[in-house]
Amino acid sequence: MTVDEKKEGGFDLAMWLVPLLAATFIRLLRLTMRLRHVDRGALDSLEEAGRNYILAFWHGRLLLMPYCYRGNRMVIMISRHRDGEFIARTMQRFGHGVVRGSSTRGATAALKALVRHLRQGDDAGVTPDGPKGPRGIVQPGTLQAARLAGVPIVPVSFGASRARNLASWDRFLVPMPFSRGTFFYGRPLNVPRDADGAQMEALRLRLEQDLRELTLRADALQAAP
Repeated sequence: MTVDEKKEGGFDLAMWLVPLLAATFIRLLRLTMRLRHVDRGALDSLEEAGRNYILAFWHGRLLLMPYCYRGNRMVIMISRHRDGEFIARTMQRFGHGVVRGSSTRGATAALKALVRHLRQGDDAGVTPDGPKGPRGIVQPGTLQAARLAGVPIVPVSFGASRARNLASWDRFLVPMPFSRGTFFYGRPLNVPRDADGAQMEALRLRLEQDLRELTLRADALQAAP
């Protein structure tokens, strides 16, 4: 098949095969691991009350995030570039919906679509420093979606007793088979509908700090005996 045929809508083998292999790898990896959830009580309370929410996690901790979610339906915001398409199709194999867009491409349309899903009762998963960084810096779109939809943001991070960080912009974390993995959850962050610019910035910095602290706790797992 030629490149032109692919552009015209022909079958893209890589776009089918890579997500299949990625999802299979994630499932097999999870089967070898022991996972635990720390400080999940606030999130459990939201779910018991029937409230939906946004899960926020760094791009570099994405790999096992399908296993931090126990709700009925989650949509994940994924960038529009080709790498994002691989991630989107992988997440769809775990039953998640996808909203396409990022802070750099299709931001307005993606924000509107995400808010629509949240207002319909779906949960959302967002990497606030994606798709290409800066690493560890929260972009404002996550806060805007929470404000417009009236839902809380729950920060979460992940670490493992044995893991490797890839040489990518986000230092993507890959746990080793048979390691112990832990999800760390933070306090829900509520964004008032009438929040002004100064309040939004303060909340953005709080979310950023909460994610950093959770990630420090997660990284400490690798240093523990």
